[in-house]
Amino acid sequence: MSSTDARIAQLRQAMSRRGLSAYVVPSSDPHLSEYLPARWQGRRWLTGFTGSVGTLVVTADFAGLWVDSRYWVQAEAQLAGTCVQLMKIALATTPGHVDWLAANTGAGQIIGVDGQVLGLGAFRALSAAAASAGAILEIREDLLEDIWTDRAGLPGAAIYEHVAPQACVTRADKLAQVREAMRAHGADVHFLSTLDDIAWLFNLRGADVDYNPVFVGHALVGLDHATLFVANGKIDAGLRAVLAADGVEVADYVQAADALASLELDQKLLIDPARVTCGVFHAMDPAVPRVEAINPSTLLKSRKTDAELANVRQAMAQDGAALCEFFAWFEGALGKETITELTIDEQITAARARRPAYVCPSFATIAGFNANGAMPHYRATPESHATIEGDGLLLIDSGGQYLGGTTDITRVVAVGTPNADQKVDFTLVLKGMIALSRASFPRGTPSPMLDAIARAPIWEGGAEYGHGTGHGVGYFLNVHEGPQVISYRAAPGPHTAMEPGMITSNEPGIYRPGRWGVRIENLVANRAWLTSELGEFLCFETLTLCPIDTRCIEPSLMRADEIAWLNDYHKTVFERLSPLVEGEALAWLERRTAAI
Repeated sequence: MSSTDARIAQLRQAMSRRGLSAYVVPSSDPHLSEYLPARWQGRRWLTGFTGSVGTLVVTADFAGLWVDSRYWVQAEAQLAGTCVQLMKIALATTPGHVDWLAANTGAGQIIGVDGQVLGLGAFRALSAAAASAGAILEIREDLLEDIWTDRAGLPGAAIYEHVAPQACVTRADKLAQVREAMRAHGADVHFLSTLDDIAWLFNLRGADVDYNPVFVGHALVGLDHATLFVANGKIDAGLRAVLAADGVEVADYVQAADALASLELDQKLLIDPARVTCGVFHAMDPAVPRVEAINPSTLLKSRKTDAELANVRQAMAQDGAALCEFFAWFEGALGKETITELTIDEQITAARARRPAYVCPSFATIAGFNANGAMPHYRATPESHATIEGDGLLLIDSGGQYLGGTTDITRVVAVGTPNADQKVDFTLVLKGMIALSRASFPRGTPSPMLDAIARAPIWEGGAEYGHGTGHGVGYFLNVHEGPQVISYRAAPGPHTAMEPGMITSNEPGIYRPGRWGVRIENLVANRAWLTSELGEFLCFETLTLCPIDTRCIEPSLMRADEIAWLNDYHKTVFERLSPLVEGEALAWLERRTAAI
């Protein structure tokens, strides 16, 4: 029996003891984080699937893991030989785990889930499905506590202050902005669980979550006070005093639920239903008046100030210089020493670590050669990775956390001689990236509507890709940040409006399963373009500074204006990066930014 099968068997025994007919394990924590601390990696522990997104459902005679197209190949390989079935989420209309439960549970049966890690929106969908089947949803069941004997506790890394000059807005000013929004909603108190919102609001950072400089905690903000709930020992006396000067009290992490439960009936609570779990929500007295709206901090932190954007530009230049050093090493070593996908990760991280104000990677480096590059969320492991040799395409998606910004960049480079079909795919993706880079649009345009601009050249070539074209990016915070998202699959709600100062990725792609993948990614910032009698318009400023490999281009597919954009971009890249590099890195930069 595999370890996965043994753990599923243990889970079934725990279900039987509690009278549960089905149990749901989401990829989540009490803060709805993308990257989970070890304590909440239950789905991974049970199944062995290491992807960041997936939902496990277990019954007495079935175990299934629902994942979208980004993870099909990975999940199929990691679930092979186990009792867990791969359940593919192909389209929005394809039945997911919620629909499966509605169809496969009956009257009186109990569906269990740990409400402390189930988002309120997911809870409402699951409750409706259970009700339609006559089943009962039980949210107080953390069965992992029964069977995961070496489960990690709360992370204990120290919390530190993000200070000037990189912290450009004071804690007091941020609290004042949030309180102004609270008053606009008629709210007296506001509860936050999302870690990047909390880190931003209090100008604090931590190391509780891989790649994101955040810490585990909750916050309760009143009109003249605030309480930060974190594990004991994470904030020292000196920082406690600094926080106290701004009216911020520090309390134990486990006291957050009690604080919600003790709210008075004359206090109106502002809470974001998309950013709290149902466990937190149900800790409150239902008689407490509340208003449901997006966290004000989510909107505020998405709009970087001019000072923050200036710091981001400096971080981008340092990041680009590190990449020049890396690529100069790579091209010099290729064919002379053994280079694997793991080597790529080691070398690119080492190059960034030599740069000022660097803190850590902003996500796990994706280095995929040929067929591995066709998996958008591929990750090389010591047990399974490719050696870089022969001909083909190497896709590298990487990023860094700097005190003055967060970077995220994808480049595809030639190894040996790319073939004609690879060049066509590369060029179509480049055309899509350029098209979006050059876009201008009315302020307030819902971000999903911009997706077709990047996809049009790719669609014209008879290709498509399964992921979104762009996500928001934080300021020395999460590399994936809302509320904006460039994806036609996303709902164009009012909070997806494009506003000045937002930083978004621009990353179209084409993936040929088993053959190769192409993705080219820059970060762009929304900037004012013009104001006329017909409205206020924005454009994109490209922030990322790194050459695009012209050896992979099929020139006959490029228009003159697209070539001009690329040459102008490379001219800017050379001007910005050349003062920061020397020797082989400078020579490489000069070669790779030559006009075509």
